[in-house]
Amino acid sequence: MNYGYFDDCNKEYVITRPDTPTPWSNYLGSMEYGALITNNAAGYSFVKSGSEGRILRFRFNSVTQDMPGRFIYIKDQNSGDYWSASWQPTGKELSDYKSVCRHGTAYTVISSGYDKISSETLYYVPLGQNHEVWHFKIRNNDTKRRKISVFSYAEFTSDNSSMLDMENIQYTRFLSRTYFKDNYILQSLKELTEERVFRFFAASGGVKVSGYDGSREKFVGPYGSYSNPLALKNGYCSNSLNYTGNSCGSLQIDLELLPSTEKEIVFILGEGNEETAEMKVKHYKGGGVVEEELAQLKAYWHGKLEVFQVKTPDSAFNSMMNVWHSYECFVNTFWSRTASLIYSSLRNGFGYRDTMADIQSIMHLDSKLAGERLVTMLSGQVSNGGALPLVRFDHKPGAEPVPGSSEYQEKTGYKEYRCDDALWLFQAVPQYIRESGELDFLNKIIPYSDKGEDTVYLHLKKALNFSLERLGRHNLVLGIDTDWNDCLRLGENGESVFASFQLYLAICEFKKIALSNGNCEDVDWAETNRKKLYDSLQKYCWEDGQFIRGFTGDNQVIGSPKSKEAALWLNPQTWSVISGVATHDQAKKALDKVHDILKTKYGAMLFYPSTKTIGPPIFLMSLYPPGIKENASIFLMAEAWIIQAEAMMGHGNRAWDYYNSTNPAAQNDSADLRHTEPYVYSQFIDGLESPNHGRSHGHWLTGSASSIMTAVVEEILGLKADYDGLIIDPCIPSEWKEFSMVRHFRGRKLNIIVQNSGGVEKGVKKISINDKTILNSCLIPLDCMEAVNTVQVIMG
Repeated sequence: MNYGYFDDCNKEYVITRPDTPTPWSNYLGSMEYGALITNNAAGYSFVKSGSEGRILRFRFNSVTQDMPGRFIYIKDQNSGDYWSASWQPTGKELSDYKSVCRHGTAYTVISSGYDKISSETLYYVPLGQNHEVWHFKIRNNDTKRRKISVFSYAEFTSDNSSMLDMENIQYTRFLSRTYFKDNYILQSLKELTEERVFRFFAASGGVKVSGYDGSREKFVGPYGSYSNPLALKNGYCSNSLNYTGNSCGSLQIDLELLPSTEKEIVFILGEGNEETAEMKVKHYKGGGVVEEELAQLKAYWHGKLEVFQVKTPDSAFNSMMNVWHSYECFVNTFWSRTASLIYSSLRNGFGYRDTMADIQSIMHLDSKLAGERLVTMLSGQVSNGGALPLVRFDHKPGAEPVPGSSEYQEKTGYKEYRCDDALWLFQAVPQYIRESGELDFLNKIIPYSDKGEDTVYLHLKKALNFSLERLGRHNLVLGIDTDWNDCLRLGENGESVFASFQLYLAICEFKKIALSNGNCEDVDWAETNRKKLYDSLQKYCWEDGQFIRGFTGDNQVIGSPKSKEAALWLNPQTWSVISGVATHDQAKKALDKVHDILKTKYGAMLFYPSTKTIGPPIFLMSLYPPGIKENASIFLMAEAWIIQAEAMMGHGNRAWDYYNSTNPAAQNDSADLRHTEPYVYSQFIDGLESPNHGRSHGHWLTGSASSIMTAVVEEILGLKADYDGLIIDPCIPSEWKEFSMVRHFRGRKLNIIVQNSGGVEKGVKKISINDKTILNSCLIPLDCMEAVNTVQVIMG
């Protein structure tokens, strides 16, 4: 069954049924003010940090998974009937109640119809502002006059800290009070201290507030709920104020609606004092303000998306690449893994490896933003070359505690270094230089997180040294705390083959950089270490047609084909190809084995079989049932690497098959199995051993979206920035006979048409730009590009 469709023209996903299998959500705002909203208007808001800047309350994993939120109630004062402008929280019978939700780029519109009254609510955060708008329109479609009361509901937190607000209520419930001022509720927290905070919820647009509630208990009532609050049953707010209890913002507005007439209300929510609230109310009194702000918002986001567009024979691919996949990558870059309906937002910062993947995913869309975030992450590197597992939102370079210290663990929850974090720099830094053309970036001086500073070049060399100084008995990278897989603990002297492939690629990239800088000593140093590592990987890690996953501290092999559990792991097979370690014969055997054993209808499993008897301290994933999360599920970030590896081998059909098996849009008609949104990626899909094989979990904020984006753009579509221009070398399904792309590159626009009449999977026979043929190369030099270019690529 499907619950909606892609409206590519308006860059929206339209949800036609409100009873989606799980709440289907959207993200509004920017890094300054963020908001989550579901198709039934649930969600929460925050300033800068979902953990430490929470404004609206949300209850994770509640029975409906959808409470509370940005609710607007409607009551017919004559009949006594009431409903909500979104299907929930009142939950009217869908035979009588109609609802459509349109999620767009940083805005959401929820329309409803019930008892001859229709409404439409637009939710958005204006560009560059720290408040949100609920623009509500209500229309009488009846032949008689209707006496209608509208009630808003926003439930404030009692502390900026989401954890303190939800768990330490013996403290936080006594911090809050509310005031009513003309047409807004003002909440005050700790108002007599230096930590005081004010929030406001206001009504504007020329309407008169006839009642209010600032107390949640008074609005909802004893033993009431969001579906049947006391104020709605009574038909009026009680003009309550909160004094050290739970604060809310409810404003009652009474309307007389003549037949075929419409009224508008602008609700405004944000952080600020009386002066701020009154200024916002005044701003929205005039007509056309909302329309202008929405137009600005669309222009901003559509402008970002239009720098990269595709038109292929596959409509689901087009919908994702042109709108939703790109938008999800921006959302990831903004908020890392800190604000969702899944994560409780306690991780107040940027996970290192997560953010490095996010940076890569938007490089072709916004290299400036990617570069700014890259500088932040470089400043999260420690002076010993390692990296902070978490770079906090309030990060202060040069003054941060380091992993291994009790202070760092107390601030972040992370105890020790992870062996892979700094190694992700070696993909993002060269990619940024190639995309931006900022060749001097390597000489940029950036501080370390704890002390000192260095050029980017020396940051990279120290990152290599950090790993090279921590090699085990097989000359492979020590696992330290963990590598990419947080559930695999190899022990103090355990070695990660996966991270060793990453180190190999990092050394190769650094060697290229040193060579371009003319640093012969570093070239020789890198080559010596590359050769040693290559020999070790070949000598100790190839076994019976596959690469093993690692060694424990007591020399037990993880990922041996002889193992009864977790015998074949996906990541070492893919990264043997990506790193360049695998010979052509090894790569073919390893990828064939993956296809034969790990491939399922919904993607490739992380490993197989699942672990059932091997548990902690090595296999923490045994906490999960078979087929779930790290225990043999289809972990989609790892799926990106099998797409990449197959494309690097020239296997366009296979690369596409792996991609399409996990493309959310391709599963739009299987929502009851998938559960999560068909317009964004999730973290993992239930594996073959789960009774719910194909079910999806962990939506929106996930490295899956980021890494798959990079794999698709650079390997399937074959668009790679280079120092001197742009490479176009697609690896596509053979059935694609023609497709087109728009790619902006260093201020130039390229309109690219790819023709594949012979149905090959990979191989470029001819490239021309503006009718000039590029000879014997897939690289279009920058000096051949004009402001706008026509590019023809003939495969064969």
